Amino acid sequence: ISFPCMKQAEQTDCWWCSFIFTRRHDFCQSTHLKLKSIDYRMIWSSLCTVLVQCSDKGVNTVPYGIPYNARYILLMNNHINSIQLDLFNDYTSMEFLVLSNNQLTDGAIEGAFEGIPALKRLYLDKNLLKSVPNDLPVSLEEDSLLNATHLESLNLEGNRLKQVPRHLPPSLKTLNLQGNLISSIKKATFSSLKNLEHLGLARNKIFKVAPGAFRTLSVLHQLDMSHNTLRQVPRQLPQGLHSVALTHNKIQSVPRDAFCWGNKSLSGLVQVQLEHNLIDLGKLDAQAFRCLRGFQVVHFY
Repeated sequence: ISFPCMKQAEQTDCWWCSFIFTRRHDFCQSTHLKLKSIDYRMIWSSLCTVLVQCSDKGVNTVPYGIPYNARYILLMNNHINSIQLDLFNDYTSMEFLVLSNNQLTDGAIEGAFEGIPALKRLYLDKNLLKSVPNDLPVSLEEDSLLNATHLESLNLEGNRLKQVPRHLPPSLKTLNLQGNLISSIKKATFSSLKNLEHLGLARNKIFKVAPGAFRTLSVLHQLDMSHNTLRQVPRQLPQGLHSVALTHNKIQSVPRDAFCWGNKSLSGLVQVQLEHNLIDLGKLDAQAFRCLRGFQVVHFY
C-alpha cells in the first residue's frame, strides 16, 4: 500500500512513501487514503505496526504523515538537510531510523532524538557531520543520545567526525565510525560502552591509541582499525576479542601486551589481520604472540 506522505510547495505531484503493515485489523489492508484534512496517523497508531519506506524520493525534509506508531522509518538517499526539533517526539514506538546518505550538517539535528525512548538502531552514515556535539551546537545533541537507553546500533560512517563522540549510550552493541577524520583514541574514550560487541574505526586518520583504550570492552568481538596510520598494534586489546583487522597501516612493532596481558593464558583471537604494514618479521618479539592459538591466527601477508 502506498500513501502520499508529503507534497512540497514547489511540486505539483506528491512524493510517495510505502507503508508496510503488520495487520491487526482489516483496516490495514483495505485503506488507500490521501492525507489531506484528516490525520490518519492517529487511526493507524491503534491498528497497525508500520514500516515506512521513503528512501530515494528526493525529499529535503522528513515527510509529513508518517504514522505515530511506525517502528521502522527508512529515509536514506534523499536530500534531507535538517530535522525539526521535537519532530519525532510522538514516535514513541520507533526502533529503527535510517537517515543514511542525506545532507545533514552540524546543528541540523540538535535535540532531534530526545523523544524516542524505544530507538535501538540509528543510521547517520554518509552525511556531512563534523562532530557529535559537546562544545558546539552541532549534529546530535549530547544528552539526546545519552538518554537513548535502548539504542543498540549507531552508524556514523562517512561523515567528518574528528573525534569519537562523547557520552554515547552504554546500551550500544554496534558502533560504526568508519570513514571519518578521527586521529587519536584516548584511554577513557570507550570506558562506558561495556556492552559493545562490534567496533568499526577503519578508514580514519588514527595514528595514536592510548595504552588500554580498549581493555574495558570485555564483550567486544570484532575490531576494525584497517586503513589508518598506526605505527604499532594497540596495547591491551580486549581479551574476549575474536578478530582484529589492522591492515593498511604503518605498523612496525607488536608490543608484548598487545594481545597477551593479564592472567589469561590463552587468547580468544582466531584472526589477526596485519597485512600491508611495515613489519620486519625478523625483529618481532615472539613473546607478543605467546597466548595465541598458533601463528596461523596471524596474517602478515
